[in-house]
Amino acid sequence: MSHSMTGYGSSAKHYGGFVVQFEIKSVNHRYAEVVLRMPREWACYEDGLRRLVQRHVKRGRIDVYISRERDDENSLPFMLNSSVVEAYLRAAEELGTKYGADAHLSAKDLLALPDVLSVPDSSTNGNHPDEEWGTILNEGIEEAITGLLQMREQEGFHLVTDVENRLAKLEAIHAELLELAPEVVNDYRNRLKGRLDELLDGTAFDEQRFAMEVALFADRSNIDEELIRLKSHFEQCRGLLQSREPVGRKLDFLIQEMNRETNTIGSKANHLTLVNRVVEMKAELEKIREQTANIE
Repeated sequence: MSHSMTGYGSSAKHYGGFVVQFEIKSVNHRYAEVVLRMPREWACYEDGLRRLVQRHVKRGRIDVYISRERDDENSLPFMLNSSVVEAYLRAAEELGTKYGADAHLSAKDLLALPDVLSVPDSSTNGNHPDEEWGTILNEGIEEAITGLLQMREQEGFHLVTDVENRLAKLEAIHAELLELAPEVVNDYRNRLKGRLDELLDGTAFDEQRFAMEVALFADRSNIDEELIRLKSHFEQCRGLLQSREPVGRKLDFLIQEMNRETNTIGSKANHLTLVNRVVEMKAELEKIREQTANIE
């Protein structure tokens, strides 16, 4: 079953004293465009995460948002910067030795000094990927993609159902056109003969020339080839809608071809009922085109 290009997925991972939130949303787009927004220090993971998304999503604009916050329920302990403490103690000792100042520093005094305590941040390792964090980011993206794909599949089901219903209408109109096509020449023959009888007022006319005119009209208005191609396009369209592969571009091409055949039928037709059916077909094809614009 074809998928829609519209979807949303999210997930969250707890690791290293942080809650990392993942959000992925996608909308229709002609190609596959992945846009990542995440903390700058995670830029080293960007290429891998983009490739991961592209393995699952073949078409659409995919916006990926990754953010992090401190996990209050599992906050990391403060770490004592021993080298900084030792530097403060040496400075205090020097003050006492050189200037006779009170060099005693209590634990409370030390804890109030800058950089004595720090909270380790295990979420980044400079400009180099950290294997554990890379795994967490990949798992979070995978879980969010799962939700995204589920929604795209549900949306795709509704799109495919609507398109198939409209294809059924097109096939019903196509069946009418098959019945109407032979009547077009007969109606033209009768109208032309009636007009000649009226103009000539009962006078005999050239039957051979009359037959030639009817034959020329029959050749110009013949729509058999267009109807055959339309039937083939309908069948191909139904087959593509049931495919698990991305088929949006193929469907777009098929709809263009169906529009072309329908326009040709309309230009050849010289029959009011047939023209009205062509107008109905074009209206349904436009609705199908709008729906398939959202199919991956």
